[in-house]
Amino acid sequence: MLRRGLTLEFVIRFDDRVVIVTGAGRGLGAAYAELLARRGATVVVHDAGVERDGSGGDPEIAARVARAIVSAGGVAESAAQNLASREACDELISGVLSTHGRIDALVQSAGIVRYAGIADTPDSEWHRMQQINVDAAWWLCRAVWPSMREREFGRIVLTTSGFALRPIPGADVTGYSVGKAALVGLMNGLAAEGAPHRILVNCIEPVAATRIFRREVGKHEMTPESVAPAAALLASEECRWSGQILVAQDGEFAFDRMVRTQPSQAATPEDLLDLATRDAPDLSL
Repeated sequence: MLRRGLTLEFVIRFDDRVVIVTGAGRGLGAAYAELLARRGATVVVHDAGVERDGSGGDPEIAARVARAIVSAGGVAESAAQNLASREACDELISGVLSTHGRIDALVQSAGIVRYAGIADTPDSEWHRMQQINVDAAWWLCRAVWPSMREREFGRIVLTTSGFALRPIPGADVTGYSVGKAALVGLMNGLAAEGAPHRILVNCIEPVAATRIFRREVGKHEMTPESVAPAAALLASEECRWSGQILVAQDGEFAFDRMVRTQPSQAATPEDLLDLATRDAPDLSL
């Protein structure tokens, strides 16, 4: 596991790079946008400015972050499309391409969560979660893909969740978990498609105290800023891998990979039981 204080022999910079960060008006997305701008990126701060339930819309939410970046000496602009429709996703991408002529990285951080089990999730809430958590990522990637492929360069960072990758006792976010698991499939498909064109696609699995967090945390615990280095790395030219999930929590980072056995044509169920008992984390509920 990588920890704070890791020393690199080079500095990751984003000079002359254009990066879109969705959901960047608050929390994780804002921390990503601010770090990228400090490292030289031209950042498009996107946020529809909706309430936690998805209602409303306030363009000032994104504009305020963009102004703060500019005041600190960075380069930023804001956008506030509601990404629930393909048309809005296309509008965001085409607008940035029209203004800047390029998009070097897309960090898809926008998402919504509903707290309910499968039997208690209304149809309307299920469809809304899929619109924002799955469809928006699909349409944004589809819209940005041709320009990245033409330029033979691109970085896409999708956001998954621990709720999607493993059972967490007591969780009541099944609809949200489904959407975040879908993004792992999107990552894998696009990582394969993008490889010949130098387009790398990865997921970040962040844990931070944002407005959807439900338990009390300390003032300096689980801050969005402690997660931001992972998003910056995956969005950078120095990123060299694709189809990976980078877990980021409270300044600690690790790649989330499958546990694999040694090849054996004679493996038994008991061999796998031994693997789960000896080499894997506790998988029991």
